[in-house]
Amino acid sequence: MPIPALTVDDLYRHTDLSKLGFKTTKELEPVDTLIGQDRALEAVRFAARMRSRGYNLFVIGPKGSGKHAAVRGYLRDRAARFPAGDDWVYVNDFKDPHRPLALRLPPGEGPNLHRRIEKLIADLTASVAAVLEGEEYRGRREAIDQEFAKQGEQSLEGVAAAAKERDLLLVRTEQGFAVVPEDGGKPMAQEKFNALPQIRRERLQAAIQEVQALLRDALHKAPLLERDRQKAIRALNDSVARSLVDEEMTEVREGMTPTEELAAWLAALEEDLIEKIHVFAQPAEARQGQGSGSGQGSGPTDPAAAPDPQRRFRVNVFVSHEAEVGAPVVIEDHPTLGRLVGRIEYRAQMGSMLTDFTLIRPGALHCANGGYLLIDALKLLQQPFAWDALKRALYSGRVTIESPQDAATTTLAVSIQPADIPLSVKVVLFGDQRLYHTLAAADPDFADLFKVAADFDDIMERDDEHDALYARLIATIQKNETLRPFNRKAVERVIEHCSRLVADRDRVTTRVGLIADLMREADYQAREHNHKTVVEADVEAALEAYRRRSDRIERRMREQILAETMLIDTDGAEVGQVNGLSVLQIGTHSFGRPTRITARVRPGNGKVVDIEREVELGGPLHSKGMLILQGYLAATYATDVPASLQASVVFEQSYGGVDGDSASSTELYALLSALSEVPIRQGIAVTGSVNQMGDVQAIGGVNEKIEGFFDICAARGLTGDQGVMIPAANTRHLMLKEEVRDAVKAGKFKVWAVSTIAEGIEILTGVPAGPRGADGSYPDGTVNARVEARMRAFAETRRRFIEREV
Repeated sequence: MPIPALTVDDLYRHTDLSKLGFKTTKELEPVDTLIGQDRALEAVRFAARMRSRGYNLFVIGPKGSGKHAAVRGYLRDRAARFPAGDDWVYVNDFKDPHRPLALRLPPGEGPNLHRRIEKLIADLTASVAAVLEGEEYRGRREAIDQEFAKQGEQSLEGVAAAAKERDLLLVRTEQGFAVVPEDGGKPMAQEKFNALPQIRRERLQAAIQEVQALLRDALHKAPLLERDRQKAIRALNDSVARSLVDEEMTEVREGMTPTEELAAWLAALEEDLIEKIHVFAQPAEARQGQGSGSGQGSGPTDPAAAPDPQRRFRVNVFVSHEAEVGAPVVIEDHPTLGRLVGRIEYRAQMGSMLTDFTLIRPGALHCANGGYLLIDALKLLQQPFAWDALKRALYSGRVTIESPQDAATTTLAVSIQPADIPLSVKVVLFGDQRLYHTLAAADPDFADLFKVAADFDDIMERDDEHDALYARLIATIQKNETLRPFNRKAVERVIEHCSRLVADRDRVTTRVGLIADLMREADYQAREHNHKTVVEADVEAALEAYRRRSDRIERRMREQILAETMLIDTDGAEVGQVNGLSVLQIGTHSFGRPTRITARVRPGNGKVVDIEREVELGGPLHSKGMLILQGYLAATYATDVPASLQASVVFEQSYGGVDGDSASSTELYALLSALSEVPIRQGIAVTGSVNQMGDVQAIGGVNEKIEGFFDICAARGLTGDQGVMIPAANTRHLMLKEEVRDAVKAGKFKVWAVSTIAEGIEILTGVPAGPRGADGSYPDGTVNARVEARMRAFAETRRRFIEREV
């Protein structure tokens, strides 16, 4: 019996949402999660709740599947129920400024501590200057100076008295103090001294030496007195500083949540403030460019010696969270090493690069500590050192701020080593299947650290229940994107197109991005046509506008065929010639293109020459299909004689690579026609692969292939004898455009679905293939009988040739 063509109902599956009873999407309840992703969302929930080490999450799914939004929404809802992460601040270690301290504080306390310390510095800057310029301090300071000045003067007065007793004078010269003989209350002239009797001169010189010894003792005590004076001044300053600092530090401590680390640092800060109180007495201009002064940790290489020495007392709020917002959920779109684990910034000063604890900047791991960190896996792997740094942090449970330059040494940079911060974070990576399997195969640490995979499907079943959910999903997108409401027919058309996107009438795509794109473009069409709601025609207009924007190359190829630059027949019949179908992908646009496939045969050594493979244009899958074809021929015809066929098969006017096995059945039909010398109808195009048993197998791109050949036939004029032959397994994939369905309904175009080569060759030639009878022969006049007779004739010709040569 002839194989009937498919009916118009077989070519498309319509959607009927009338049972939902809505007019527009305004009446539909939105969905709060992705539909059709229960398995993946279950994995997300498991990973989020699993507390053991290594249960980080890798989310698998194509771009536009909505996986980012779904995971992010779930984690934010869950994180809102947990306490916020701790605040972290970096402060100066006054004993070792090269190793800043990291202090853990309750949420929100970091900025609070920073404000208190800034107020302390501002208050001390104002109060220290006021106190040191006040009458009380100046009076106490002058009293100290006067007391020690008096002691110094008393020592000199004693020397002067001793000199007077010996008729000498103590005089002050430009070179210092001198002891000279007295003459009427004045220094004796040298001439008069020389004129004195020798005994008198000797007595005076001996007295001068005695007084000079007393003078030396007095002058030796002067530095000791100055030391005691400075000590007294420091004691005065320390007393003043302690009273001022104690008062300010009391305000700092009041209301702060006490921790052991914070208390220890505040105590060290208090002592350092007292020791460095002098920096608050200087004007801001005088402080610029100065170090932190004398004392522990000061000097030109002290990283805490900032242009303003008051920086050593400040607080660097490294990470801060608000207590009421819950655990953090951080998305890092550019996961460089510095943005992942933090970085240390530098400033130029007098030809050197200096830094201090106030220039430490957090990374995404610090910000997400206590919560969740979301990263695109491909972006992470593209950044040098980032992947290894992430693994180190997850294994160690600590974040170390590092840079690739840490191993290099330079005399022009003064760096620091910030204290590590403990890490407790759940990392979520996003990627596709290929990246996931590549990481799993290439890095043994990956499976240990990312034990959970949430595999988001890109399709889901299409039935009444899912259609209803899909309509609500469309309503959700419409409301989230602030689009015009879609009426019921428009929603139905969107669902039908989503089946076309996956080339399966029983499934729809779950790639929310693709759905949203179509809806935005349909909304644009509705606006252009002044429609208050989006109607079916707006969806069709959006689809047509997209095709028109993308089909330039498709149109050019079609024009070449119509101009007969590329030879494709759409009527008549030819021996060994058949129209094959292929799909081309240009960007995001795919389309079908017919290609003439021809075969020629003659006696030979049993070899079928694949011309595409011989010239290295055929890919491995195409070559596999040709070998399967040869296996079918060898096992089906003239099995009792040696194969004596010499055949060649080629894609005519094909100037690029050919791969895939979807044309193997087409090539076989061409060979059978050439062997049987039965012509093939040129108005029929063919697609489908074949196995060695002669079964026709499913292929991809069936809709595009049918429509590509239909467009050529329609442009030349439909005759009613034209059509496309597809594998029966592809019937469920048919979602053909309206023009094709209208032509089929009118009887001007046909689509056949075949399961075997026998069914296909009968449609193409109008001659039955013919089953092998009980006697082992095929019925006379059938295609198979003619092929086998030709194969036997080739074998006989070859036998006679060999005998003649011998």
